[in-house]
Amino acid sequence: MRSTVRYHDVATSDSESDFERGDDIGILHEIGSRIAAADPLHAVLSRVVQFITTVIPCDSCFIYVLDEDALVLRASKTPHPDVVDRLKLRLGQGITGWVAEHRQPVAVGEHAWEDPRFQTFNELPEDRYEAFLSVPVLSRGKLVGVINLQDRSPHQHSKREIQLVSMIGCLVGAEIEMARLEMENTQLSERLEARKVLDRAKGILQRDLGITEEEA
Repeated sequence: MRSTVRYHDVATSDSESDFERGDDIGILHEIGSRIAAADPLHAVLSRVVQFITTVIPCDSCFIYVLDEDALVLRASKTPHPDVVDRLKLRLGQGITGWVAEHRQPVAVGEHAWEDPRFQTFNELPEDRYEAFLSVPVLSRGKLVGVINLQDRSPHQHSKREIQLVSMIGCLVGAEIEMARLEMENTQLSERLEARKVLDRAKGILQRDLGITEEEA
């Protein structure tokens, strides 16, 4: 029987993992030491993925970042060079899009593909994994992205696991947003520089060949 739970519905399991019995201050310190540096977006996201998969063992971890009106896959635990930075979801599309739209975590313990909100992507074999945890990433109440964890075997995510991923999302939300904006500024600067080069080349053609601007 499929089990779909929300953050406020999840009860802490009787058998907790080591991190669940661990020191919250230590967890917070580890998060800060790993993601506080002002690095490019993909470096920030890579550290987030590394940290999450260290404290919560899982078979897959995806991070989607909001870009205008779409969620773009920006980081993954497993290599997906063909889809990272290319796979896009609309708000409301699939479980990930639902979480982004409603800004609420969703945990499915088994048969995640049977959830009515689920959507399959042929590029992602993880879509046949059993368990699915999806948590929004927020910055000052603004949606920044979504973090997804998936498992090949059924897994009931404990309240503490969901709290931890949600806490990480809150802590890194501003950092991800800043890195994303810096990436956009860099791309804009590169386009402007390329435009300057093209304009100079066009001017040389006009001067040396005696042609019009349109012809150049």
